[in-house]
Amino acid sequence: MLERKISSGKQTLIRTLSFSIDNYRIAMKITQILAWQVDLPLIERYTLSNDRHIDVLDVTVVEIKTDSGISGFGECCPLGSAYLPSYAAGVRAGIAEIAPHLIGKDPRNLNDINRTMNRTLLGHPYVKSPLDVACWDLLGKANDSPVYEMLGGSMQESYALYRSISKGSPDEMASGIKIYLKEGYRQIQLKVGENVNEDIERIRAARSVMNPADILVADGNRGWTQHEAARVVDAIADIDVYIEQPCSTYKECLSIRNRTGKPFILDESVQSIEDLLQGISDDALDVLVLKISKVGGLSVARVIRDICISSGIPMRIEDTWGSDIITAAYSHLARSTPEEFCFAVPDLNTYNTVSIASGVVERSNGRNTASDCPGLGIEPIFETLGSPVLEIGL
Repeated sequence: MLERKISSGKQTLIRTLSFSIDNYRIAMKITQILAWQVDLPLIERYTLSNDRHIDVLDVTVVEIKTDSGISGFGECCPLGSAYLPSYAAGVRAGIAEIAPHLIGKDPRNLNDINRTMNRTLLGHPYVKSPLDVACWDLLGKANDSPVYEMLGGSMQESYALYRSISKGSPDEMASGIKIYLKEGYRQIQLKVGENVNEDIERIRAARSVMNPADILVADGNRGWTQHEAARVVDAIADIDVYIEQPCSTYKECLSIRNRTGKPFILDESVQSIEDLLQGISDDALDVLVLKISKVGGLSVARVIRDICISSGIPMRIEDTWGSDIITAAYSHLARSTPEEFCFAVPDLNTYNTVSIASGVVERSNGRNTASDCPGLGIEPIFETLGSPVLEIGL
């Protein structure tokens, strides 16, 4: 009886391996790449430093079709055209440049896909991101596995969310924080980076309505000059708060980092693996904001994630903006990241009035997770997407 069980187990294993190998050997080629443009109105105006206001964002959705009948989807949404060196129309222009060179390639061969994109278009990582994400979606579907399994496996069943507070008066921002704390959020990002005296008041008002265990982040979004940031960190020395991207340049941020004992977060100053390695060498950060489109997609984001883990640096895992598809993408990256290195994750859908895909897991009490369905686990709502603005291939 024991021998038969062992034999049966071997046969089952052999059959499973044989199917997996045969499945991998089946050729899969990209036949067509489509792109849609979608306006994304926000629930309310979003205000960053230097009086930058956003009411509607421009989203690009990508579909990569294959001869196997499987499609993968990606999304990119720059936060305007002055947050990072990226802009919405540039996403579609760049895809038109790259896409013809991807036709006929196997989307599961992510190294070849990214090498081809980098040889075709120098730089512009935000353009490559939705194409890379779509290939990860395809890889997961081809292997009947959620993307988080492809990224290393589930390391946490759910992850903590944070909420961003658009810039307003100190009282308005404090009132908004109270609402979000009741909804279960335990981390708040405060948009500052303008008038120094008012920003100091904003930070103090925000901290006064929060519990000691709650995390407060003051995000300057490059809005302060170096001397202004120096005034802020000195004035709030008695407050439990993280300082995020206070100044425009890496050098200025490093100077402020060296003047304060506050935990320090870098976002816009780290846009590549090389930037991260420099930051680690200079001890320039305690937390990294890892935005998928900023670095060129999940493939590079995974490498950066693993470098951060090996260097003891937690990450806020997210993207510049977007809707359901990119939310699903960074959710899978977050779920495959150990909890102690996943500082927090946003829920971008809570800011938007339009949904472009179904299948994204709904948040609960300040937490969320990634879908267990194959790929990203989403299905685009084509009625919302409308007609493609770009069709390349068959």
